[in-house]
Amino acid sequence: MLFPKRVKYRKCQKQNRKGLAVSGSTVCFGEYGLKAVEAGWLKSSQLETARVILTRRLRKGGKLWIRIFPDKPITKHPVEARMGKGKGEVDTWVAVIRRGRVLFELGGVPEDYACASFRLIAYKLPFKTVFVKRIK
Repeated sequence: MLFPKRVKYRKCQKQNRKGLAVSGSTVCFGEYGLKAVEAGWLKSSQLETARVILTRRLRKGGKLWIRIFPDKPITKHPVEARMGKGKGEVDTWVAVIRRGRVLFELGGVPEDYACASFRLIAYKLPFKTVFVKRIK
């Protein structure tokens, strides 16, 4: 699972996910990309699942770029704990995804193969995505 080596603050507030992605909204490194159409949180376990699927499909060739990183800690209280007693311990790490953010990029593979690969991982993601090509 991915998570930062160290952070300035152990726990953080929820913040908001509204608006469009300011940076990372175009395909820069590869030829094809998977872009988020909705906002949401992508857990590090979901990101790892998508990475495993794509790397297994790319054994024959091609290159993968992961454009996101889970750097936001999500806390959780234990089950059946009473109210109060402060904020819970860090449970998981998530990447904050806004609309229009490119999540993954592929290069060195045919277009139909890249589209099929992205369709496989789109089922695993908690928000809607769309297949995009690099603008020449």
